[in-house]
Amino acid sequence: QLIIDPKPLKELSTKIDWETLASQFSQPNITYPNYYLNGKFHGIEAGYLTKDAAITYDPITQYVLPPNETWVRQELIETISGKPRRILDLGCGTGSTTLMLKQTFPEAEVTGLDLSPYMLVMAEYKAKQARLSVNWQHSKAETTGLKDGSFELVTASLLFNEIPTSVSKAILQECFRLLVPGGQVIILDGNQYTIRHSDWLTNVFEEPYMREYSQGSIDAWLGATGFEAIQTEHIWWIHQVTRGIKPIVADSEPIPISNYQYAV
Repeated sequence: QLIIDPKPLKELSTKIDWETLASQFSQPNITYPNYYLNGKFHGIEAGYLTKDAAITYDPITQYVLPPNETWVRQELIETISGKPRRILDLGCGTGSTTLMLKQTFPEAEVTGLDLSPYMLVMAEYKAKQARLSVNWQHSKAETTGLKDGSFELVTASLLFNEIPTSVSKAILQECFRLLVPGGQVIILDGNQYTIRHSDWLTNVFEEPYMREYSQGSIDAWLGATGFEAIQTEHIWWIHQVTRGIKPIVADSEPIPISNYQYAV
């Protein structure tokens, strides 16, 4: 409240017909999980299922991604190998990373998926401002309802620190299912090592699952899911970008996750 100018936020609040547009994105069969309904993300009451969350998300996020939000998100973009033609951005929020993906790969079919229809309203507003065409999908990242092997690249930015570990693992299994053999998953999030050893960061971010997230390892979760060539790079001490590849088998058929023998 001390550093964010409320005037443009109020203007945005009245400029968009939030309820009408949110209803257009909403899938009636969606059941919101308890962690999402009860989470006070970014310290916002009622979580992300309000227009206020969508309006304030970008102004808040620019201050929690030092030294510069665009630079941090660009680290994910620069980790991408090749030129994927079908891209899915999970937990896309207001579409900041999604739009950067579309700008980088203009010929690709890019889909942004989020559980908040209000976030998707904001994402589409930004896409129109940038004159970019993106497919927006209202769904849960752990059960997207999309077809097997639909994408060559699946990304997630700032998602896993906001959800329980069990859900993070389920999302990675969904990523594995959605990717073609040889497809890549890239995750931008908080540096788990740094957060684990800096209790004050969990208070600054005001995320209900931040401490639980910091005790885990995205590398280990990816490995247990069946991904290979896993690499994590630490970005400006406080962030990390992790990449994994879905293995290519001789007959080019995806291996069912249940067939993998996981290390304990």
